[in-house]
Amino acid sequence: MRTVLQQLGRYRRQTLLCIGLTAMEVVMEILLPFITAIIIDDGLEAANLPVVYRYGIVMVVMAALSLTFGALAGKFAASASSGLAANLREAIYNNIQTFSFSNIDKFSVPGLVTRMTTDITNVQNAFMMVIRVAVRSPLTLIFSYAMCLIISPKLSLTFLIAVVFLLVVIGAIMVVTMKIFNQVFRKYDDLNASVQENISAIRVVKAFVREDYENEKFSNASRGLYKMFVHAEGLLAFNNPAMMVAVYFCIIMISWLGAHFIVGGSMSAGDLTSLFSYVMSLLMSLMMLSMVVVMISMSMASVRRIQEVLLETPDLKDPEQPVTELTDGSIDFDHVNFSYKHGSGKNALSDIDLHIRSGETIGVIGGTGSGKSSLVNLICRLYDVDQGAVKVGGVDVRRYDMEVLRNQVSVVLQKNTLFSGSILDNLRWGNPNATKEECIAACQAACADEFIDRLPDGYETRIERGGNNVSGGQKQRLCIARALLKKPKILILDDSTSAVDTATDAKIRAAFAREIPGTTKIIIAQRISSVQQADRILVLDNGRINGFDTHENLLKTNAIYREIYESQVKGGGDFDQPA
Repeated sequence: MRTVLQQLGRYRRQTLLCIGLTAMEVVMEILLPFITAIIIDDGLEAANLPVVYRYGIVMVVMAALSLTFGALAGKFAASASSGLAANLREAIYNNIQTFSFSNIDKFSVPGLVTRMTTDITNVQNAFMMVIRVAVRSPLTLIFSYAMCLIISPKLSLTFLIAVVFLLVVIGAIMVVTMKIFNQVFRKYDDLNASVQENISAIRVVKAFVREDYENEKFSNASRGLYKMFVHAEGLLAFNNPAMMVAVYFCIIMISWLGAHFIVGGSMSAGDLTSLFSYVMSLLMSLMMLSMVVVMISMSMASVRRIQEVLLETPDLKDPEQPVTELTDGSIDFDHVNFSYKHGSGKNALSDIDLHIRSGETIGVIGGTGSGKSSLVNLICRLYDVDQGAVKVGGVDVRRYDMEVLRNQVSVVLQKNTLFSGSILDNLRWGNPNATKEECIAACQAACADEFIDRLPDGYETRIERGGNNVSGGQKQRLCIARALLKKPKILILDDSTSAVDTATDAKIRAAFAREIPGTTKIIIAQRISSVQQADRILVLDNGRINGFDTHENLLKTNAIYREIYESQVKGGGDFDQPA
């Protein structure tokens, strides 16, 4: 809870003002029945109208003050709770930006989305309840009971019995429901995951006519959430019956005993009237307090989930004295072992000993799961090795400032992402200060100008979210152009020409040789034609180096490479290239 409340920041003042004004509102309300008793006993029963007028004016003033204090307290409560929610979202979002891939994998994307939406909304509502109702109810309860003790100590014992009864019932309900709500928010993650997966892959769903299956999957997740909420709310429903038992018990006891005291002359009618007001205030405050308890029990699960993200520290950190200059594009793997779950014993890469000279073009080929993407992810330090070292420019990547390293190592993924905005906006992700002429030159090198020039708005054409209004090959070429604008010392293409035809692929590779001859280029591909012109080709198999040589030598010495070559070339060629 402390971690969450630290995000109040400048809204602490509004919080304190809300608490202070709420306390003043309670004081005004508690004094009203006391003034009413004076009016009845000293004014109406004594037929003294000046007393009625005088204390009547006092009541009006106190009621007006109570209304003013309440309105201001509500305003500050709304401001403080909304501010806390805004600060929490910003803090979580900023912390997520520092996460490594392994941190993201730990929480999952739907889980992070739930934390930033549903969980923060729960905390916002609970915080508003706490600084308003959770302040108002205990104060009302304490002051009301104090006034009851002043009026009739004997009758006040009745309230203690009701209070103890309610505390036992509410406490039992809270213990059980908190466990249920912990499970509820995990179900929210599953529901969000189902929605996100369905919407992002809606074309596949429709292509395979799987709408009914997806509807059933969503319905199952929704039904699970429904059942847990019904169970929790069913337990919470015991609050009201318990409250009504306490209320009627107190009313009957006060009516019975109060009548005897009035007849015996130890209590006045005004005192009994004010006592009824105080007991109702006391019990209503307990009812409101039970609502706060329910809200807090719901929000504590959310608080813990938010705290997990806020306290999560990135696996990858800059060193104390980072290297801020990358001298060249040479790459060295010194007996590297790597696994996605450290200590699991399941290596994605094993004993990788590899040395690449600056400016070389290296092809990487291998079957699915052979470790191709894992290898290049270590170069730009998206993950850290378990054993050994990865060096760029002769320096261990763990010694670099990560921003410097990643600015000099451009990675183009097979499933790269475009963002909402114009084509120029997307290109300038590679270099925010790039001129239009530089963007055009990068697009020419990536063969993206061929389709951009045919668009009605050219480079100002708007790209929809995720690049849904361009084809896979067009998206890949735009991503390559974006990477070229960084003018990196190392360019990694992770199967990023898989959606373009072989002729265009050849043009892109020729442009690389012409435009960026000093840049080290690593090309991961499934097609032999994409890598056979490389200086050397790396063959990976099950996370290990199976071969590293030129195309001609690998055909002679490497069985895996020769098998891939023969299946593609002798077996019919690439999809758009004759054998």
